[in-house]
Amino acid sequence: MDMQLRWVLAASAIATIAATGTANAALIASGSIGGAPSGVIRDNLVWLPLGSAGGLSPQSGIQVSFSPNAKAVQGAVGGQYAAPWLSGGNGLGFGSPNQPNGADTTTYATTGSTGAFSNAAVEILLPGTGYQYFGLLWGSVDNYNTLSFFDGLTPVGSLTGSNVVASPNGDQGVNGTLYVNINSTLPFNRIVATSSQYAFEFDNLAFNRTVPTPEPGTLALLGLGLAGLGLSRRRKH
Repeated sequence: MDMQLRWVLAASAIATIAATGTANAALIASGSIGGAPSGVIRDNLVWLPLGSAGGLSPQSGIQVSFSPNAKAVQGAVGGQYAAPWLSGGNGLGFGSPNQPNGADTTTYATTGSTGAFSNAAVEILLPGTGYQYFGLLWGSVDNYNTLSFFDGLTPVGSLTGSNVVASPNGDQGVNGTLYVNINSTLPFNRIVATSSQYAFEFDNLAFNRTVPTPEPGTLALLGLGLAGLGLSRRRKH
């Protein structure tokens, strides 16, 4: 059985993820061998200039900002970042032609490490307000990768790689990347990706103001946990 399929078939609990502000949202994350659902806004990040300049997307209107040592990259640098791995056709709809299975050959984002630079982060500002769905191709999933959601400056909730797969180990091949779909019970318009170690790599963003209807027959791993202090940390393999 394919390792990703084992992740998908693994069961875990759904829980409320508490934010550190006044808002608390239940973030339902599904790590799937499929991709983004139909009818959502997509952005493949190919417009980003390499490096830390960031910018405004002509594809979707999102604003991407990098804090050192986060940046837009291609390929891989040992010990710092590795390209996400597409599989199961989850590149469908991200580019023309669709992105093929295999190591991501296009531009993607890496957070760098807050262990090396305390403010290392990738910030994604969505156009307007009131979003309840967000998706991304999450590469080499690690338990020290964190995705935090905000409504303006108000924290809504956050999750880590451990909320997506049962035992994230930073696998840089086909078994380490999932397309992760996240639904929120509270609206958000800003997402911040961080990682306490090298690194949190991602590509192929999707978002929507309402929760999309699940695709028929989609296999997904529902995985949630409580976010907060004292998260366990592991080195990327």
